[in-house]
Amino acid sequence: MKVEQLSIFIENTSGRLADITYVLNNAGINIRALSLADTTDFGILRLIVNDTDKALKALKDNGFTVDKTEVVAVEVPDRPGGLWIILNTLKDAGINVAYMYAFVQKSGENAVVIFRFDEPAKAVEVLRKEGIGTLGGEVIHSL
Repeated sequence: MKVEQLSIFIENTSGRLADITYVLNNAGINIRALSLADTTDFGILRLIVNDTDKALKALKDNGFTVDKTEVVAVEVPDRPGGLWIILNTLKDAGINVAYMYAFVQKSGENAVVIFRFDEPAKAVEVLRKEGIGTLGGEVIHSL
């Protein structure tokens, strides 16, 4: 199962994050998960939101450079070694993790981690074969 993520390229200046959240607030968008990576001059804000298309339009209409990508939400056992199980399974299958970040909510007894893979379809297939759960966008939006 795949989840849509927005990646917003922003200048590394004071107030730019506030500007983005202002636009999303005015559009009635709820942020479900986020990650921010920065360099000296710019940052990439990655967001999972409750309405991806509406957020994409609002941000573009307000001059932000934004792209939509697919990521995978994986249920990770919330105990020591839980993440290792997932990463070792992916390693054994030769799947590269481009990046990952934690999701604030839990799914039952599991934590949820957002992954960007080099081969998302293969990653989902491998995880399912090992009995590792993935969550679709409709589930993520409702958590």
